[in-house]
Amino acid sequence: MSVVVETRNLSFSYENGIKILDKVNFKINKGEFVLLTGQSGEGKSTLIFLLNGIIPNLIYGKKEGDILINEKNISGKIAGELAREVGIVLQNADHQIVEKYVEDELAFGGENLGFKKETIQYKIDLITKLMKINPNAKCRELSGGQKQKLITGSTLLMGQKILILDEPLANLDLNSSIELLNLLKSLSCNGYTIIVSEHRIDLILKYADRILAIKDKKVVETSKESIIFEQKSNIIQCENLEKPCKTQLFSLKNAFFKIKNNLIIEDISLEIFREERVLLLGENGVGKTTLMRILGGLNKLKIGEYSHDLIKEKRHIKIGSSKWFKKVGIVYQNPNYQLFMNTVLKEIYFNCYSKEYADYIISLFNLKNLLLRHPQSLSEGQKRKVSIAAILAMKPDVLLLDEPTVGQDYNSLKSLIEIINKIHKETNNTIISVTHDIRCACALCDIAVWLKDKKICKIGDKSVIDDYFSWQSKRAEEFSS
Repeated sequence: MSVVVETRNLSFSYENGIKILDKVNFKINKGEFVLLTGQSGEGKSTLIFLLNGIIPNLIYGKKEGDILINEKNISGKIAGELAREVGIVLQNADHQIVEKYVEDELAFGGENLGFKKETIQYKIDLITKLMKINPNAKCRELSGGQKQKLITGSTLLMGQKILILDEPLANLDLNSSIELLNLLKSLSCNGYTIIVSEHRIDLILKYADRILAIKDKKVVETSKESIIFEQKSNIIQCENLEKPCKTQLFSLKNAFFKIKNNLIIEDISLEIFREERVLLLGENGVGKTTLMRILGGLNKLKIGEYSHDLIKEKRHIKIGSSKWFKKVGIVYQNPNYQLFMNTVLKEIYFNCYSKEYADYIISLFNLKNLLLRHPQSLSEGQKRKVSIAAILAMKPDVLLLDEPTVGQDYNSLKSLIEIINKIHKETNNTIISVTHDIRCACALCDIAVWLKDKKICKIGDKSVIDDYFSWQSKRAEEFSS
């Protein structure tokens, strides 16, 4: 079996002097499906960027040692050369999308590699069918999960035999995750080498041939048994909090929302009460994020009725104003959209309730060692923690969380959920969350809302979570068979 990826005494430090990898040695063979694990911030994304030339061509630092792709040293090769051999799906989908329409985005890579027009069109037809995405849709109007499917499809179209995927399941529902994993496994059985960095280990473990773990700046091989032991009790539980008499906070009646001719949600009526933790469930593209944005005042409802009782003197607070967003804190699906200061400390202090309260949040999140770092220099998991901490530091009455667990290993995830619920208990805030992560769904929920086919399918207590994931599991089994 031929070796297609190899590192020899590979070390890397960023320009700030922080060493991420130290004398790393490993080999990956042709046709292997390799799972790359490790805690958030340990260096998984850094290693991936080294393997495909993003480091040091686009991100600078001190690199030592060698990387061999197909038995050739890549030192001195530009990223464009390596792109013909190594395909990469980044953790942040928006960083890879360059075209306006899905079909053009899929064609972009093949055109740059000089594929024939007929070949590109054949692959577009195949990939849009496999990924269940509309070739005529606008890229910016896709959900986070649909964007993830798009960039994965764009990479597959280019046909590189070494594929690296960084958190590809982060924004995908269960069915989409199983479909993608089945496709990747099929490719590995046909000679493709697949390297996947992923925290949703419960889904991916049975597909992997080998597991490489990053720990203490080294890469070591580990067994499925040890990973299973670590992940054995990975459903995070939370106490059921007693709620006072219900006071309505948000109300939607017969709400419809369209983007041009694209219907996103249809005839939704929903009441949300103060101090509740409301969880929005559903497959990619059913309208979860849109519904959350309407409730949060980011999208204006044109058909249907929307009302709120955020404060009694409504005339003094305009929906969408700066005063409104001191009351309503929104954590976006993509943390890069809201991190704009030049240090983590300034990010958390910006718009905070008080510096004393911000320092309290910093201590809860254990961010002291990151305070002088630029937020955009952090790992995706660290960015997510900082973006949540910055919003919590505002002490908002309403907290909207869109996929808050992306990029978190199990320990970080458990800590994050515990902090969110601690603040909820202390401040009596209202939390509205979207997640595909079964590990934390129950711990974010008093009331679950299941969206299906752009409508509300079911509303209820935590039992709705079991119904939803059982339904998804059944569909996944049917698909796999």
